[in-house]
Amino acid sequence: MIQLKILNGKTAGAEWVARRFPVRVGRAGDADFRLEEAGVWDSHLKISMQPRDGFVISLEPGALAFLNSRPVEEALLRNGDVIEFGAVKMQFALSATRSRGLQFREALTWLGLVLLFLAQVALIYWLPG
Repeated sequence: MIQLKILNGKTAGAEWVARRFPVRVGRAGDADFRLEEAGVWDSHLKISMQPRDGFVISLEPGALAFLNSRPVEEALLRNGDVIEFGAVKMQFALSATRSRGLQFREALTWLGLVLLFLAQVALIYWLPG
């Protein structure tokens, strides 16, 4: 669903995809996305999905973070936003979609066309000429 990409530090270039919400980001072992960079708290921030609004970032009490270089406590996230906290700079993005195969639908379409053709041929021979 969403992808978090680390832009700097020891793990620069690493990407993590979240499929369940809320996502807890921090240093603690039970955090969903664990980061051990300087300045990252055990439980630093949370990203949740709200059906009407979209993805929302909220900080733990007393934690400090910046969204696109502006201090934030809670904000709506948009594709491409940069979140900075501690020594970490990461980019929020929507993850790539997985497309389903269309073979079954295509087979049903061709089967329907063949049945339609056969029905028309049967009607031509059945109706008196």
